[in-house]
Amino acid sequence: GRLDIVVNNSGVYEFAAIEDVTEEQYRRLFDINVLGVLLVTRAASRQLGEGGSIVNISSVVTSVNMPTAAVYTGTKGAVNAISGVLANELAPRKIRVNVVSPGYVVTEGTHAAGVTGSEMETGLVAQTPLGRAGRPDDIAEVVAFLASDEARWVTGEVIAASGGVR
Repeated sequence: GRLDIVVNNSGVYEFAAIEDVTEEQYRRLFDINVLGVLLVTRAASRQLGEGGSIVNISSVVTSVNMPTAAVYTGTKGAVNAISGVLANELAPRKIRVNVVSPGYVVTEGTHAAGVTGSEMETGLVAQTPLGRAGRPDDIAEVVAFLASDEARWVTGEVIAASGGVR
């Protein structure tokens, strides 16, 4: 009879050296990755009841300073900051807000972008202490925990699910 859980997982990525960054790229990434989180959360917050949980998906890229990722990293840094604000803003209503920051995960997007099976993937896996690419279920388990009552005392946190990438 009510909304209990919101997972803001929609997002896009695109990488470009700073001299190749365009306003169009900036607006596209910020509109989807940041404005999307804000608009979905605004709509959902009207329906979420006490004990509700919002989990925003960010990226470990916010802590690794990857070349060519300035715009994408900026969007995910904004998601982290916004999530902290919303955790405090929605806490009086007993709504928790947390972030999961995945490392490299094999997805439809990485296949479509040509990352899966590429030298880039080899490099990303080589930098991952656990020595493998992530799978969607690696992230889903962390999201499920944060959305559950078992995480009832967790809010305002950014949890890396990155195979150890920092």
